[in-house]
Amino acid sequence: MGTSDASADFSQQIAHHLPYLRRYARALTGSQSSGDAFATATLEAILMDRDAYASDPSPRVALFRAFRLVWQSAGAPEEVAEGPVPRSLETAAQDHMSQLTPDTRQALLLNSIEEFTPEEIGKIMDISAADAEDLIAAARREIEESMAGDVLVIEDEAIIAMDLHSIVTSIGHNVTGIGRTRDAAIDLGLKKTPDLILADIQLADNSSGIDAVNALLKQIGDIPVIFITAFPERLLTGDKPEPAFVIAKPYTEDQVRSAVGQAMFFSSTETLNMA
Repeated sequence: MGTSDASADFSQQIAHHLPYLRRYARALTGSQSSGDAFATATLEAILMDRDAYASDPSPRVALFRAFRLVWQSAGAPEEVAEGPVPRSLETAAQDHMSQLTPDTRQALLLNSIEEFTPEEIGKIMDISAADAEDLIAAARREIEESMAGDVLVIEDEAIIAMDLHSIVTSIGHNVTGIGRTRDAAIDLGLKKTPDLILADIQLADNSSGIDAVNALLKQIGDIPVIFITAFPERLLTGDKPEPAFVIAKPYTEDQVRSAVGQAMFFSSTETLNMA
């Protein structure tokens, strides 16, 4: 393969992984605009020193390593959600943000959401695999000490719904109900306001989980939302406001546990208006 072919292949692979970097950056910084700004700065850094990153055997690791360097150089900032949030969630967010260091949060997201191995995380963060494992374990301990909250599950597949119910309750939260359709989900959410929503996109009667979430947020205010879908890239387009947390199907228990913990203490979301 010639130099130009290798360069084009590297660019294609970077483009393939970019939606997932944006997902990670959003979750890490707590802001879509901030996350996108760092993702853009990362691409600029790679363009300025392309050879240094193109030589990495894993373009995905190279992309996230470049992001790490850019984010660190800016002081590893995060943002607090704008607008009013329920006092209990605000208090939990402040408490956890004061305990969970940027490194532990980063290691946990890289492992649980982006599914990097400890060895890969070590390369991204310039630490040993053992140190990466220690950071992941510390983050999980800190997050799972969060307050118990009420969770609404919007999912039409019974087996998946029960699995999510089991995962959520195993870490101390309460499931207020399981909505299989848009209307059922809205009814459940209005009967008892949840602290968090776990939502599929395509529901039993071909209605939309996105529509259900938007309708609920308009009436009960902004609360954290985690979307679970077989096609996460469809939500990570950069064209419109995006959910802070998107999990791909098939998911792992660690992904759900991590996302629930992160969502609870970030307590941030933006309405995903796909109309």
